[in-house]
Amino acid sequence: MSRRIHLALHPYGVGGPGQHGLWKDPRVAKNASIDIDYYIKQAQAAEHALFDALFIVDSQFINATYPAHYLNRLEPLTLLSAVATHTRHIGLVGTASSTYNSPFNLARRFASLDLISGGRAGWNVVTSFDTGTSRNYGLDEHLDYATRYGRALEFVEVARGLWDSYEDDAFPADVARNVFLDPSRLHELNHEGEHFKVAGPLNISRSAQGQPVVFQAGVSEKGRDLAARVAEGIYAPGGSLEQARDYYADIKRRTAAYGRNPDHIKIFIHGGPVVAATDEAARRREREIFEEDNDFDRHLALLGRSFGAYDFSVHDLDAPFPDVAHLAEKGGRTGAAKIIERARQEHLTLRQVAQSVAEFRRSPFVGSPETVADTIERWFGAGTFDGINLAFRTQEELDYFVDGVVPILQKRDLFRTEYEADTLRGNLGLPVPANRHSGRRSSVNG
Repeated sequence: MSRRIHLALHPYGVGGPGQHGLWKDPRVAKNASIDIDYYIKQAQAAEHALFDALFIVDSQFINATYPAHYLNRLEPLTLLSAVATHTRHIGLVGTASSTYNSPFNLARRFASLDLISGGRAGWNVVTSFDTGTSRNYGLDEHLDYATRYGRALEFVEVARGLWDSYEDDAFPADVARNVFLDPSRLHELNHEGEHFKVAGPLNISRSAQGQPVVFQAGVSEKGRDLAARVAEGIYAPGGSLEQARDYYADIKRRTAAYGRNPDHIKIFIHGGPVVAATDEAARRREREIFEEDNDFDRHLALLGRSFGAYDFSVHDLDAPFPDVAHLAEKGGRTGAAKIIERARQEHLTLRQVAQSVAEFRRSPFVGSPETVADTIERWFGAGTFDGINLAFRTQEELDYFVDGVVPILQKRDLFRTEYEADTLRGNLGLPVPANRHSGRRSSVNG
Protein backbone atom coordinates (compact mmCIF):
# COMPACT_ATOMS: atom_id res chain seq x y z
CA MET A 1 0.00 0.00 0.00
CA SER A 2 1.29 3.46 -0.88
CA ARG A 3 1.79 6.10 1.81
CA ARG A 4 -1.52 7.73 2.70
CA ILE A 5 -2.70 10.87 4.46
CA HIS A 6 -4.02 10.81 8.02
CA LEU A 7 -6.85 13.15 9.02
CA ALA A 8 -7.90 14.30 12.49
CA LEU A 9 -10.75 16.56 13.57
CA HIS A 10 -10.35 19.40 16.06
CA PRO A 11 -13.80 20.74 17.07
CA TYR A 12 -14.14 24.48 17.70
CA GLY A 13 -17.24 24.47 19.91
CA VAL A 14 -18.36 28.08 20.20
CA GLY A 15 -14.97 29.43 19.10
CA GLY A 16 -11.37 29.46 20.26
CA PRO A 17 -8.44 31.76 19.37
CA GLY A 18 -9.07 33.37 16.00
CA GLN A 19 -12.78 32.49 16.12
CA HIS A 20 -13.95 34.92 18.79
CA GLY A 21 -17.16 35.69 16.94
CA LEU A 22 -18.11 32.13 16.09
CA TRP A 23 -20.66 31.91 18.91
CA LYS A 24 -22.75 34.52 17.07
CA ASP A 25 -23.24 32.24 14.05
CA PRO A 26 -26.88 31.06 14.08
CA ARG A 27 -25.73 27.57 13.02
CA VAL A 28 -23.69 27.17 16.23
CA ALA A 29 -25.51 26.21 19.42
CA LYS A 30 -24.60 28.61 22.21
CA ASN A 31 -23.90 25.67 24.53
CA ALA A 32 -21.90 23.63 21.99
CA SER A 33 -18.74 23.57 24.10
CA ILE A 34 -20.52 21.86 27.01
CA ASP A 35 -22.95 19.75 24.96
CA ILE A 36 -21.76 16.14 24.73
CA ASP A 37 -24.19 15.53 21.86
CA TYR A 38 -22.30 18.14 19.82
CA TYR A 39 -19.04 16.22 20.26
CA ILE A 40 -20.64 12.86 19.60
CA LYS A 41 -22.15 14.18 16.36
CA GLN A 42 -18.78 15.63 15.29
CA ALA A 43 -16.97 12.38 16.14
CA GLN A 44 -19.50 10.25 14.30
CA ALA A 45 -19.29 12.45 11.20
CA ALA A 46 -15.49 12.20 11.28
CA GLU A 47 -15.67 8.44 11.79
CA HIS A 48 -18.11 8.09 8.89
CA ALA A 49 -15.47 9.89 6.79
CA LEU A 50 -12.78 7.46 8.11
CA PHE A 51 -10.77 10.09 10.00
CA ASP A 52 -8.02 8.82 12.27
CA ALA A 53 -8.80 10.82 15.40
CA LEU A 54 -10.87 13.37 17.28
CA PHE A 55 -8.55 15.84 19.03
CA ILE A 56 -9.60 17.81 22.12
CA VAL A 57 -7.48 20.70 23.38
CA ASP A 58 -7.56 22.08 26.91
CA SER A 59 -6.24 24.71 29.29
CA GLN A 60 -6.87 25.30 32.98
CA PHE A 61 -6.76 29.07 33.30
CA ILE A 62 -9.11 31.74 32.01
CA ASN A 63 -10.01 35.35 32.46
CA ALA A 64 -12.90 37.31 30.99
CA THR A 65 -10.98 38.15 27.80
CA TYR A 66 -10.57 34.53 26.73
CA PRO A 67 -12.47 33.10 23.71
CA ALA A 68 -15.98 31.78 24.29
CA HIS A 69 -14.97 28.11 24.00
CA TYR A 70 -12.30 28.52 26.67
CA LEU A 71 -14.71 30.07 29.14
CA ASN A 72 -17.03 27.09 29.43
CA ARG A 73 -15.97 23.66 28.13
CA LEU A 74 -15.85 20.01 29.12
CA GLU A 75 -12.79 18.30 30.59
CA PRO A 76 -11.17 16.24 27.78
CA LEU A 77 -10.98 12.76 29.30
CA THR A 78 -14.54 12.89 30.62
CA LEU A 79 -15.70 14.09 27.21
CA LEU A 80 -13.78 11.44 25.27
CA SER A 81 -14.97 8.62 27.52
CA ALA A 82 -18.54 9.54 26.62
CA VAL A 83 -17.68 9.79 22.90
CA ALA A 84 -15.98 6.38 23.08
CA THR A 85 -19.27 4.65 23.79
CA HIS A 86 -20.85 6.13 20.62
CA THR A 87 -17.98 5.35 18.19
CA ARG A 88 -16.04 2.25 17.15
CA HIS A 89 -12.96 3.20 15.13
CA ILE A 90 -11.96 6.84 15.48
CA GLY A 91 -9.04 7.64 17.79
CA LEU A 92 -9.69 9.81 20.85
CA VAL A 93 -6.85 12.22 21.68
CA GLY A 94 -7.04 14.43 24.76
CA THR A 95 -4.75 17.20 25.95
CA ALA A 96 -3.39 16.97 29.51
CA SER A 97 -0.62 18.93 31.19
CA SER A 98 2.50 17.25 32.53
CA THR A 99 3.05 20.32 34.72
CA TYR A 100 -0.29 20.19 36.53
CA ASN A 101 -0.98 16.47 36.90
CA SER A 102 0.56 13.52 38.73
CA PRO A 103 1.83 10.59 36.62
CA PHE A 104 -0.05 7.85 38.48
CA ASN A 105 -3.42 9.59 38.31
CA LEU A 106 -3.10 10.65 34.67
CA ALA A 107 -1.72 7.28 33.53
CA ARG A 108 -4.72 5.59 35.15
CA ARG A 109 -7.20 7.95 33.50
CA PHE A 110 -5.74 7.48 30.02
CA ALA A 111 -5.48 3.71 30.51
CA SER A 112 -9.16 3.73 31.45
CA LEU A 113 -10.07 5.65 28.28
CA ASP A 114 -7.94 3.21 26.30
CA LEU A 115 -9.88 0.22 27.64
CA ILE A 116 -13.27 1.92 27.38
CA SER A 117 -12.59 2.69 23.71
CA GLY A 118 -11.01 -0.66 22.85
CA GLY A 119 -7.55 0.80 22.24
CA ARG A 120 -8.24 4.21 20.71
CA ALA A 121 -6.81 6.63 23.30
CA GLY A 122 -4.11 9.22 22.68
CA TRP A 123 -2.48 11.72 25.05
CA ASN A 124 -1.39 15.15 23.81
CA VAL A 125 1.36 16.09 26.26
CA VAL A 126 1.59 19.82 27.02
CA THR A 127 3.69 21.69 29.55
CA SER A 128 1.18 24.59 29.83
CA PHE A 129 2.11 28.15 28.96
CA ASP A 130 -0.79 29.89 30.72
CA THR A 131 1.15 31.09 33.76
CA GLY A 132 -2.04 31.80 35.70
CA THR A 133 -2.66 28.05 35.92
CA SER A 134 -0.13 27.89 38.76
CA ARG A 135 -2.45 29.82 41.07
CA ASN A 136 -5.18 27.20 40.52
CA TYR A 137 -2.82 24.57 41.90
CA GLY A 138 -1.56 26.37 44.98
CA LEU A 139 1.67 27.61 43.39
CA ASP A 140 2.81 31.23 43.37
CA GLU A 141 4.65 30.93 40.05
CA HIS A 142 4.60 28.87 36.87
CA LEU A 143 7.56 26.51 36.51
CA ASP A 144 10.37 27.82 34.33
CA TYR A 145 10.89 26.58 30.78
CA ALA A 146 13.70 24.07 31.43
CA THR A 147 11.96 22.58 34.46
CA ARG A 148 8.68 22.15 32.58
CA TYR A 149 10.33 20.19 29.77
CA GLY A 150 12.50 18.11 32.09
CA ARG A 151 9.41 17.24 34.08
CA ALA A 152 7.48 16.39 30.89
CA LEU A 153 10.13 13.92 29.73
CA GLU A 154 10.22 12.14 33.07
CA PHE A 155 6.41 12.24 33.29
CA VAL A 156 6.03 10.35 29.99
CA GLU A 157 8.65 7.82 31.02
CA VAL A 158 6.84 7.17 34.31
CA ALA A 159 3.44 6.89 32.61
CA ARG A 160 4.79 4.36 30.12
CA GLY A 161 6.34 2.38 32.93
CA LEU A 162 3.04 2.32 34.79
CA TRP A 163 1.15 1.24 31.66
CA ASP A 164 3.39 -1.85 31.64
CA SER A 165 2.49 -2.83 35.21
CA TYR A 166 0.64 -5.92 33.97
CA GLU A 167 1.95 -8.23 31.29
CA ASP A 168 -0.68 -9.16 28.74
CA ASP A 169 -1.17 -12.68 30.16
CA ALA A 170 -1.39 -11.56 33.79
CA PHE A 171 -5.01 -12.65 34.30
CA PRO A 172 -5.55 -16.35 33.56
CA ALA A 173 -8.84 -16.25 35.56
CA ASP A 174 -8.62 -20.04 35.88
CA VAL A 175 -11.50 -21.18 38.08
CA ALA A 176 -10.31 -24.81 38.19
CA ARG A 177 -6.94 -23.75 39.60
CA ASN A 178 -8.44 -20.92 41.68
CA VAL A 179 -6.03 -18.49 40.01
CA PHE A 180 -7.30 -15.08 38.89
CA LEU A 181 -3.93 -13.27 38.75
CA ASP A 182 -0.50 -14.64 37.96
CA PRO A 183 1.53 -12.51 40.41
CA SER A 184 4.73 -13.05 38.43
CA ARG A 185 3.14 -10.94 35.66
CA LEU A 186 2.52 -7.95 37.94
CA HIS A 187 5.37 -5.44 38.31
CA GLU A 188 6.06 -2.49 40.57
CA LEU A 189 7.73 0.51 38.97
CA ASN A 190 9.70 1.88 41.94
CA HIS A 191 10.67 5.02 40.03
CA GLU A 192 12.76 7.66 41.77
CA GLY A 193 13.78 10.57 39.59
CA GLU A 194 14.41 14.30 39.66
CA HIS A 195 10.73 15.24 39.60
CA PHE A 196 8.77 12.14 40.62
CA LYS A 197 8.84 9.24 43.04
CA VAL A 198 6.25 6.62 42.02
CA ALA A 199 6.07 3.07 43.36
CA GLY A 200 3.30 1.51 41.29
CA PRO A 201 1.99 -0.82 40.06
CA LEU A 202 -0.91 0.71 38.19
CA ASN A 203 -4.19 -1.08 38.92
CA ILE A 204 -5.33 -1.39 35.30
CA SER A 205 -4.21 -3.63 32.45
CA ARG A 206 -3.09 -2.79 28.93
CA SER A 207 -5.48 -2.37 26.02
CA ALA A 208 -5.54 -3.87 22.54
CA GLN A 209 -3.05 -1.24 21.39
CA GLY A 210 -0.71 -1.80 24.34
CA GLN A 211 -0.47 1.82 25.45
CA PRO A 212 -2.16 5.11 24.56
CA VAL A 213 -0.49 6.94 21.66
CA VAL A 214 1.62 9.88 22.88
CA PHE A 215 1.27 13.16 20.98
CA GLN A 216 3.17 16.39 21.52
CA ALA A 217 3.38 19.85 19.95
CA GLY A 218 7.06 20.71 19.80
CA VAL A 219 8.01 24.16 18.44
CA SER A 220 11.00 25.35 20.49
CA GLU A 221 14.33 23.54 20.60
CA LYS A 222 13.41 21.71 23.81
CA GLY A 223 9.92 21.06 22.47
CA ARG A 224 11.25 19.53 19.26
CA ASP A 225 13.75 17.47 21.21
CA LEU A 226 11.05 16.18 23.56
CA ALA A 227 8.85 15.30 20.59
CA ALA A 228 11.67 13.44 18.86
CA ARG A 229 12.42 11.46 22.02
CA VAL A 230 8.94 10.41 23.15
CA ALA A 231 6.18 11.42 20.71
CA GLU A 232 4.40 9.09 18.31
CA GLY A 233 2.31 11.91 16.89
CA ILE A 234 3.07 15.62 16.61
CA TYR A 235 0.84 18.64 16.14
CA ALA A 236 3.12 20.85 14.06
CA PRO A 237 2.98 24.64 13.71
CA GLY A 238 2.38 24.63 9.93
CA GLY A 239 3.21 27.98 8.28
CA SER A 240 4.32 28.11 4.67
CA LEU A 241 5.07 25.00 2.62
CA GLU A 242 8.78 25.64 3.04
CA GLN A 243 8.50 26.11 6.81
CA ALA A 244 6.38 22.96 7.17
CA ARG A 245 8.84 20.97 5.05
CA ASP A 246 11.81 22.16 7.12
CA TYR A 247 10.03 21.31 10.37
CA TYR A 248 9.05 17.86 9.08
CA ALA A 249 12.62 17.08 8.02
CA ASP A 250 14.03 18.38 11.31
CA ILE A 251 11.74 16.22 13.46
CA LYS A 252 12.36 13.11 11.37
CA ARG A 253 16.11 13.73 11.57
CA ARG A 254 16.03 14.20 15.35
CA THR A 255 13.90 11.07 15.73
CA ALA A 256 16.44 8.98 13.81
CA ALA A 257 19.26 10.46 15.91
CA TYR A 258 17.57 9.01 19.01
CA GLY A 259 17.59 5.58 17.39
CA ARG A 260 13.90 5.61 16.58
CA ASN A 261 12.22 4.76 13.28
CA PRO A 262 11.15 8.12 11.73
CA ASP A 263 8.09 6.37 10.26
CA HIS A 264 6.90 5.76 13.81
CA ILE A 265 6.25 9.44 14.46
CA LYS A 266 3.31 10.97 12.57
CA ILE A 267 3.39 14.72 12.01
CA PHE A 268 0.07 16.55 11.74
CA ILE A 269 -0.12 20.15 10.57
CA HIS A 270 -3.05 22.42 11.38
CA GLY A 271 -5.56 22.98 8.61
CA GLY A 272 -8.61 25.21 8.61
CA PRO A 273 -9.99 24.52 5.13
CA VAL A 274 -12.55 26.79 3.56
CA VAL A 275 -14.28 24.89 0.76
CA ALA A 276 -16.89 26.32 -1.60
CA ALA A 277 -18.26 25.66 -5.06
CA THR A 278 -15.59 27.87 -6.66
CA ASP A 279 -12.16 29.20 -5.70
CA GLU A 280 -13.51 32.76 -5.77
CA ALA A 281 -16.38 31.95 -3.42
CA ALA A 282 -14.03 30.18 -1.00
CA ARG A 283 -11.57 33.10 -0.93
CA ARG A 284 -14.43 35.52 -0.38
CA ARG A 285 -15.70 33.41 2.52
CA GLU A 286 -12.19 33.20 3.98
CA ARG A 287 -12.01 36.99 4.09
CA GLU A 288 -15.48 37.21 5.62
CA ILE A 289 -14.45 34.84 8.39
CA PHE A 290 -11.45 37.04 9.19
CA GLU A 291 -13.57 40.19 9.33
CA GLU A 292 -16.08 38.49 11.63
CA ASP A 293 -13.31 38.10 14.20
CA ASN A 294 -11.35 41.28 13.45
CA ASP A 295 -11.75 43.01 16.82
CA PHE A 296 -8.77 44.95 18.15
CA ASP A 297 -9.50 44.45 21.86
CA ARG A 298 -9.65 40.70 21.29
CA HIS A 299 -6.37 40.80 19.37
CA LEU A 300 -4.75 42.65 22.27
CA ALA A 301 -6.02 40.08 24.75
CA LEU A 302 -4.85 37.22 22.52
CA LEU A 303 -1.39 38.80 22.35
CA GLY A 304 -1.31 38.70 26.15
CA ARG A 305 -1.67 34.90 26.19
CA SER A 306 1.85 34.50 24.82
CA PHE A 307 3.09 36.45 27.84
CA GLY A 308 1.23 34.61 30.58
CA ALA A 309 -2.17 36.29 30.08
CA TYR A 310 -0.52 39.69 30.54
CA ASP A 311 -2.84 42.69 30.35
CA PHE A 312 -1.36 44.91 27.63
CA SER A 313 -4.26 47.37 27.92
CA VAL A 314 -2.43 49.11 30.81
CA HIS A 315 0.12 50.47 28.30
CA ASP A 316 -0.02 53.31 25.80
CA LEU A 317 -0.98 51.63 22.52
CA ASP A 318 1.08 54.06 20.45
CA ALA A 319 4.23 53.89 22.54
CA PRO A 320 7.04 51.44 21.69
CA PHE A 321 6.28 47.80 22.49
CA PRO A 322 6.88 47.42 26.25
CA ASP A 323 9.74 45.45 27.77
CA VAL A 324 8.01 42.19 28.72
CA ALA A 325 10.82 39.76 27.90
CA HIS A 326 10.80 38.50 31.49
CA LEU A 327 7.23 37.25 31.00
CA ALA A 328 8.17 35.10 28.00
CA GLU A 329 10.29 32.67 30.03
CA LYS A 330 7.27 31.24 31.81
CA GLY A 331 4.73 31.79 29.04
CA GLY A 332 4.70 30.84 25.37
CA ARG A 333 8.44 31.28 25.14
CA THR A 334 9.10 30.61 21.46
CA GLY A 335 6.19 32.64 20.10
CA ALA A 336 6.78 35.45 22.56
CA ALA A 337 10.47 35.66 21.63
CA LYS A 338 9.56 36.05 17.95
CA ILE A 339 7.11 38.82 18.76
CA ILE A 340 9.68 40.69 20.85
CA GLU A 341 12.37 40.34 18.19
CA ARG A 342 10.13 41.62 15.40
CA ALA A 343 8.97 44.56 17.52
CA ARG A 344 12.58 45.47 18.26
CA GLN A 345 13.83 45.14 14.69
CA GLU A 346 10.93 47.03 13.10
CA HIS A 347 10.48 49.57 15.94
CA LEU A 348 6.80 48.67 16.31
CA THR A 349 4.33 50.20 18.73
CA LEU A 350 2.12 48.03 20.91
CA ARG A 351 -0.81 48.75 18.59
CA GLN A 352 1.21 47.67 15.55
CA VAL A 353 2.32 44.45 17.25
CA ALA A 354 -1.24 43.54 18.20
CA GLN A 355 -2.40 44.22 14.65
CA SER A 356 0.48 42.30 13.06
CA VAL A 357 -0.04 39.21 15.23
CA ALA A 358 -3.66 39.02 14.08
CA GLU A 359 -3.23 40.23 10.49
CA PHE A 360 -5.01 38.43 7.67
CA ARG A 361 -3.04 35.43 6.44
CA ARG A 362 -4.32 33.34 3.59
CA SER A 363 -4.66 29.63 4.23
CA PRO A 364 -3.32 27.28 1.55
CA PHE A 365 -6.34 24.99 1.90
CA VAL A 366 -9.00 27.27 0.45
CA GLY A 367 -10.93 26.80 -2.78
CA SER A 368 -13.17 24.39 -4.59
CA PRO A 369 -13.02 20.72 -3.56
CA GLU A 370 -10.68 20.00 -6.48
CA THR A 371 -8.39 22.91 -5.61
CA VAL A 372 -8.19 21.96 -1.93
CA ALA A 373 -7.48 18.33 -2.82
CA ASP A 374 -4.76 19.48 -5.24
CA THR A 375 -3.12 21.58 -2.53
CA ILE A 376 -3.26 18.79 0.02
CA GLU A 377 -1.69 16.41 -2.49
CA ARG A 378 1.05 18.90 -3.37
CA TRP A 379 1.95 19.56 0.27
CA PHE A 380 1.88 15.86 1.10
CA GLY A 381 4.12 15.04 -1.84
CA ALA A 382 6.53 17.80 -0.81
CA GLY A 383 7.17 16.11 2.56
CA THR A 384 5.41 18.58 4.85
CA PHE A 385 3.15 16.29 6.86
CA ASP A 386 1.86 12.80 7.53
CA GLY A 387 -1.56 14.12 8.44
CA ILE A 388 -3.72 17.22 8.85
CA ASN A 389 -5.49 18.26 12.05
CA LEU A 390 -8.64 19.81 10.58
CA ALA A 391 -10.78 22.49 12.18
CA PHE A 392 -14.16 23.54 10.82
CA ARG A 393 -16.33 26.32 12.19
CA THR A 394 -19.63 24.53 11.63
CA GLN A 395 -21.00 21.05 11.01
CA GLU A 396 -21.99 22.16 7.51
CA GLU A 397 -18.39 23.04 6.66
CA LEU A 398 -17.18 19.68 7.95
CA ASP A 399 -19.82 17.92 5.86
CA TYR A 400 -18.85 19.92 2.77
CA PHE A 401 -15.20 18.85 3.15
CA VAL A 402 -16.18 15.22 3.77
CA ASP A 403 -18.53 15.11 0.78
CA GLY A 404 -16.36 17.17 -1.57
CA VAL A 405 -12.66 16.77 -0.78
CA VAL A 406 -12.39 13.31 0.82
CA PRO A 407 -13.74 11.40 -2.22
CA ILE A 408 -11.16 13.10 -4.45
CA LEU A 409 -8.34 12.10 -2.09
CA GLN A 410 -9.68 8.55 -2.03
CA LYS A 411 -9.89 8.41 -5.82
CA ARG A 412 -6.23 9.42 -5.96
CA ASP A 413 -5.35 6.68 -3.44
CA LEU A 414 -4.21 9.32 -0.94
CA PHE A 415 -6.74 8.44 1.76
CA ARG A 416 -8.23 5.18 3.00
CA THR A 417 -11.54 3.75 1.83
CA GLU A 418 -11.93 1.67 4.98
CA TYR A 419 -10.30 1.50 8.38
CA GLU A 420 -7.23 -0.70 8.58
CA ALA A 421 -7.73 -1.53 12.26
CA ASP A 422 -9.88 -1.09 15.35
CA THR A 423 -7.16 0.76 17.29
CA LEU A 424 -5.63 4.21 16.91
CA ARG A 425 -2.15 2.69 16.55
CA GLY A 426 -3.35 0.33 13.86
CA ASN A 427 -4.88 3.11 11.78
CA LEU A 428 -1.83 5.35 12.18
CA GLY A 429 0.48 2.50 11.20
CA LEU A 430 2.26 2.51 14.56
CA PRO A 431 3.57 -0.66 16.23
CA VAL A 432 2.13 -2.01 19.48
CA PRO A 433 4.83 -1.41 22.11
CA ALA A 434 6.04 -4.62 23.68
CA ASN A 435 5.56 -4.85 27.41
CA ARG A 436 9.03 -4.23 28.83
CA HIS A 437 8.71 -7.07 31.33
CA SER A 438 7.56 -9.60 28.75
CA GLY A 439 10.48 -8.53 26.59
CA ARG A 440 12.95 -9.12 29.39
CA ARG A 441 11.38 -12.50 30.11
CA SER A 442 11.70 -13.49 26.43
CA SER A 443 15.35 -12.43 26.29
CA VAL A 444 16.17 -14.38 29.46
CA ASN A 445 14.36 -17.48 28.23
CA GLY A 446 15.97 -17.16 24.83
